[in-house]
Amino acid sequence: MSLHIHLDPIGGIAGDMFAAAMLNAFPDLAGPLLRAIGVLELPEEVRATLIDHDDGILTGARFDVSLPQPEGEHDHDHRSLREIRRYLHGSALDAAVRDRALAIFEILAEAEAKVHGTEVDDVTFHEIGAWDSIVDIVAAAFLIERAGAVSWSVAPLPQGSGRVRTQHGDLPVPPPAVVLLLKGFVVFDDGRPGERVTPTGAAIIRHLAPTPRLPRGRFRHDSVGYGFGTKRFEGISNVLRVLALQSVEPEPSEDEIGVISFEVDDQTPEDLAIGLDRLRAFPGVIDVVQSAAFGKKGRMVTSIRVLASAASADAVADRCFAETTTLGVRMERVRRRTLPRKITSMDDGGGTVRVKSAVRPDGSVTAKADVDDLAAAGDHRERSRRRQRIEQAALAGEAKDA
Repeated sequence: MSLHIHLDPIGGIAGDMFAAAMLNAFPDLAGPLLRAIGVLELPEEVRATLIDHDDGILTGARFDVSLPQPEGEHDHDHRSLREIRRYLHGSALDAAVRDRALAIFEILAEAEAKVHGTEVDDVTFHEIGAWDSIVDIVAAAFLIERAGAVSWSVAPLPQGSGRVRTQHGDLPVPPPAVVLLLKGFVVFDDGRPGERVTPTGAAIIRHLAPTPRLPRGRFRHDSVGYGFGTKRFEGISNVLRVLALQSVEPEPSEDEIGVISFEVDDQTPEDLAIGLDRLRAFPGVIDVVQSAAFGKKGRMVTSIRVLASAASADAVADRCFAETTTLGVRMERVRRRTLPRKITSMDDGGGTVRVKSAVRPDGSVTAKADVDDLAAAGDHRERSRRRQRIEQAALAGEAKDA
């Protein structure tokens, strides 16, 4: 069985709404999340709280971050991406959560840099850089990581209208950075004014690279969560609904992905290795494969193929130009079929190891322990013994659940 999460932005989406909806759907994650936020060493006045909420139409939760009150009109926390990166790297956050949070911040920074004509590292966040938004993004990264969903989808997003006040002055709704982040997503106008998708909410969606509809196959409703925002709209709940769906059959899912191919013959192997590692970490990239080949005049070249989500293909192609010396790339869309899979965490006394389980078409289950989590287990023989022990335990757990 595999988990799919569908986002239904009834009122819209913001960072706090996403965190609240996920916690409402997965209440067992509330304690671990608050402990993870605790390692950030926030100012004493900054506290995160999950609050039950009833707006008279629906019930759910709000994710509230209490903040110190500014002493003057311009007394706000402003941070650059460089400062946020240094702050999170200096924290005791789990590496996977930290990297996912930074990926969301970098998505935001790239959009802001394009809008305001600045360098990405020099983008200074105002509303986004405040403590509440740092907590919201870290919470989102934690919940995405721990929920273990293998796929995401999102319903059409409400467009909103009017003006929103920012540190850059009054901007139209949706703000320019949000427009960039939502490129390729379906939006609609329900006639209600106001900001419906915040920059943080848009960055989380872009990071998830969701499909516009449920994948093929049959699913069982497993849990539902309602996350409320602070605003109120006439005639509708300002809420994000999260639907957690478990597949009920081992049927491969099918979607489209982008394939970007090119060759490099004039970049040093050391620098190319760095560039390809950065490509692998770029949002929307599924895999990067390289191989040796012969080019014109019999010269050795490196042939590179990058797989990316369809929605991210253009941005990934631009990143290929930034990370390598190639002067051109070939792009195509291909159909992809993937087996249902999920990632679970197991602790055999030697530390936590992530295990990816997949359901084969005949109903059998295979399991593979994450090699990076086994790196500290000792020599090759010890790593092999621990890998086999953990994978056997994971398969036994799958058989028991079935």
